[in-house]
Amino acid sequence: MKKTIIQGAVRGRCYTEQTDGTECDWGTVLVWDPPHRLVLAWQIDGQWRYEPDLAKSSEVEVRFTPGPDGSTRVDLEHRCLSRHGADAGAIRTAIDSPAGWGGLLALFAAQAAQPMV
Repeated sequence: MKKTIIQGAVRGRCYTEQTDGTECDWGTVLVWDPPHRLVLAWQIDGQWRYEPDLAKSSEVEVRFTPGPDGSTRVDLEHRCLSRHGADAGAIRTAIDSPAGWGGLLALFAAQAAQPMV
């Protein structure tokens, strides 16, 4: 994976650009409310394939709360996993792993701490 793109609008596309130039869809923007929050449909099944049916996707909400010292608190909630049916357990295990949301948030925090160029 080269980079992740989230188009900033309701119904915006969420996808990755691969190093070979191909793209891989993984979600759709459900709520776009900058600078407060965004909600994404997680359209990946338990075999890590794209699931086009929104009724079979879970939701990822990311909230941004300003701190009194100028910092920003970032909260992430991945919910509605039961919509994935039999794949829900495998998805929960993956997102709870070191390579899951915790690892991604740590990368985000490290990048956010870098000086703006």
